Order: sequence, then structure tokens, then C-alpha cells
Amino acid sequence: MEEQRAEQLCIICGDEKQEGLRIIDGFICETCELEMVRTEVQDAKYPFFIHQLKRIWIQKNA
Repeated sequence: MEEQRAEQLCIICGDEKQEGLRIIDGFICETCELEMVRTEVQDAKYPFFIHQLKRIWIQKNA
């Protein structure tokens, strides 16, 4: 039997998805994960990703 995963809220795009990466209490959907790993440091979207990832650590330490 195949287990169905519950949808989770992505900390990057804010969409609810089933497949992705769980980091502590945060969730990053597959689409955002792929976009993040392909983003160069010089890309305009890079600081946005860093800011969103910091939210995991802020929530954990709040």
C-alpha cells in the first residue's frame, strides 16, 4: 500500500505541497529546492532565499 503524504506549507513560496525537504520545523517544496540549488550567489533572488531560510532558525530559537 502506498502512503499518502499530507500537504505542507513551503517556507519559500508559501504553497502547500506534498513533496519536498524538511529542515527542523520548516518545509521547502521540491520546486523551490531545485530553484535554490541552481541559483548563483550573484542572482537577485539569492538574498530572498537566505532570508526565508533564516526563518527556520528564528522560529526554532523563539
